[in-house]
Amino acid sequence: MEEKKDKFILWFKDISIEDTPLVGGKNAALGEMYGSLTKLGINVPNGFALTSKAYWHFLEDTGIREKIEEILSDLDVHDIKNLQKRGKKVREIILEAELPENLKDIIREAYQELIGDNSKSKDVAVRSSATAEDLPTASFAGQQETFLNVRGAEDVIRATKKCIASLFTNRAISYRADQGFPQTKIALSVGIQKMVRSDKGASGVNFTIDPETGLKNIIYITSTWGLGEMIVQGKIEGDEFYVFKEGLKLGYRAIVSKKMGSKEKKLIYDESGNKDTKEVVVEKTEREKFTLTDDEILKLAKWSLAIEEHFSKKANEERPMDIEWAKDGITEELFIVQARPETVQSQKDANSFSTYQLKNNPLEETLIISGDAVGNKIATGRARIIKTVEEIDKFQKGEALITEMTDPDWEPIMKEASAIITNKGGRTSHAAIVSRELGIPAIVGTGNATELIKDGEEITIDCSNPNTGKIYRGALEFEEKVYKLKKIPKTKTKLMLNIGSPDQAMLYHSLPVAGVGLAREEFIIASEIRIHPNALLNYEKIKNKCASSAHSLKGRDFKLKKIICQIDELTKEYKNKKEYYIDKLAAGIAKIGVAFYPRPVIIRFSDFKTNEYRSLIGGALYEPKEGNPMIGWRGVSRYYSPEFEEAFGLEVKAIKKVREEIGLKNIEVMVPFCRTPQEGEKVVKLIEKYGLERKNVKIYVMCEIPANVIQAYEFLEIFDGFSIGSNDLTQLTLGIDRDNETISDITNENNESVKELVRIAIKVCREQKKYIGICGQAPSDFPEFAEFLVKNKIESISLNPDTVIPLIEKVAKWEEKYY
Repeated sequence: MEEKKDKFILWFKDISIEDTPLVGGKNAALGEMYGSLTKLGINVPNGFALTSKAYWHFLEDTGIREKIEEILSDLDVHDIKNLQKRGKKVREIILEAELPENLKDIIREAYQELIGDNSKSKDVAVRSSATAEDLPTASFAGQQETFLNVRGAEDVIRATKKCIASLFTNRAISYRADQGFPQTKIALSVGIQKMVRSDKGASGVNFTIDPETGLKNIIYITSTWGLGEMIVQGKIEGDEFYVFKEGLKLGYRAIVSKKMGSKEKKLIYDESGNKDTKEVVVEKTEREKFTLTDDEILKLAKWSLAIEEHFSKKANEERPMDIEWAKDGITEELFIVQARPETVQSQKDANSFSTYQLKNNPLEETLIISGDAVGNKIATGRARIIKTVEEIDKFQKGEALITEMTDPDWEPIMKEASAIITNKGGRTSHAAIVSRELGIPAIVGTGNATELIKDGEEITIDCSNPNTGKIYRGALEFEEKVYKLKKIPKTKTKLMLNIGSPDQAMLYHSLPVAGVGLAREEFIIASEIRIHPNALLNYEKIKNKCASSAHSLKGRDFKLKKIICQIDELTKEYKNKKEYYIDKLAAGIAKIGVAFYPRPVIIRFSDFKTNEYRSLIGGALYEPKEGNPMIGWRGVSRYYSPEFEEAFGLEVKAIKKVREEIGLKNIEVMVPFCRTPQEGEKVVKLIEKYGLERKNVKIYVMCEIPANVIQAYEFLEIFDGFSIGSNDLTQLTLGIDRDNETISDITNENNESVKELVRIAIKVCREQKKYIGICGQAPSDFPEFAEFLVKNKIESISLNPDTVIPLIEKVAKWEEKYY
């Protein structure tokens, strides 16, 4: 490194991560990858970097260093107008100065060598790389400028000087002050890198950790058409992909889920020459297809995994990465164009876990708007609508910032905000990234928050749901619960979770539990799929009926047409409609499986009643009206009936995909409401018929009917164990409809008859060496019932996430008493 210090320029092949003080974090990472990872088949465009020596040479040769120090000597970054004035003055001084001639000559020579004498492609990216940038604890991402599609040596020289000036943007000055870095002790390196023609292809960002929840088992990829700045700046909603790391390592095609983004605009080269790039509208056909093939998703994921492993080895510690990539639309090749350490989730205290909850359910009329939640917090504040960066001096500390979208110029006020709300942007937008780093809640992609929220009104920003953020009128009361996970005692009884939402699973992945005792398919079907499986299986029949009746669409025929339109809208990327059902269900299940891998996750097949199935799109075509659906056509009797068997087969195929394609072997299955051993035999045969080999997967049965206990030995010959459903077991033991409020207070799970059935079920399972757990609400609601379960040595207790931590300590004390 000593001999490098005297150089004004270094080629990527000569740079390593140890050269960060010379070329900044961004260029050091590019050099490290170019030198070490291209030999593994990872494409990194070539380039060179002006070193920090070149930067200091420029400042000293022009005599502007002292001027900059004088302007910034007594700066107060909290005085927005003063910050703007001083920052502008410093930038003007730099832009008015001339680069020394020897630097210009070096840039001209290196640029010509980079593009080659006969190259038709003369475009390069000119990127800023501060020497305190992309550190593991402070990203500085987006603080300085990048210039794309720069052509010709003189334009590269001009862009270089603009990059140097951008070291003193208002946001960079403010950020350095917050991070404790001296303003004039940090140098700027400029990287000149061959452009990838992603203007004709696609680009995006990969994280080797979930940026929202900190889940380390996945690689998160987001992608859009055109140049990468659109997605880096959060101007559009891109496609999103999750890939399971361990499955990838084992050779599985481990794509967990794919979500299509709107991708309304893209950034391309401006061929007119008026400017470097321009935004254009994306054609509808492009918007409605994914930007990456499955093979490309897997290639990017493998590269990301290799990059993470390489930089972790270099750092001698786990180092999740934030990676930018581009796809050349001419050659169809993929390239990695940047990589930096992820600096938010990886820096969080792994031994502390917080939950947030509104104290009371808000009135429906107080909900103003929803969007994508960033973080899991709740905040209140006075709404302040700021439409342009020129208005940011109107913002007051503690207010909720409401705007169209943010970029790095907004950061001086973002750090003062109680929350951030934007009309545009997704989970990798600038607003999302900065809010995570600041530890404040944000809701992005609301559409029109600036129109619906009144300037100056008190609002509540609720991001406690890991998927959808909600904004309410008024300052609502909420509570935060903080759990210190190091202090949680170990227990012999396995404490597990009941999970409905896949996003909820990812949020709670770090809880010290033994796995998931009950994951319900119903939430995925109702929220993600929304269509009755038979309507998908019979799509062509319904469509043909509509076509034959097109001249007189009235009554039932009109309803059929509406169903077809709804199905077409939701399944537009699927020609085979049943594949939509399998893929969406598999994605939801896989997210839960990934969140708790390698801990076991028990997935219960669908347990909708007829009235609940009727509420799905097309459901009324296939579901009878029952007087008491609670004890009607549900569970196993539904699965083997001719009217539903093929639909059940789709559920089995989804499980098969999760286990055998994605590689989540921790997924186990459970059947609900099995009335007789004969039904049990039928459903096991069905599971095998639709692709799951009995010997390869655990199959449990809900113990929720007195018959399950009375014939426990027979049921346990068929299944691998029981999971007690205390809600149904109570109502069927005592003849009470649990949906009937009039008689709901007569009894509960503490009734001696119910407890006796539970005791027998535990005893028989223990005797037969079969699994025995409970997944009902009773242990959460009644501590004495939970103690009864521990006393009888139940194997596992599965609870809702908000109740599991408080119960662990109690279970540990009870075990001291009974074990």
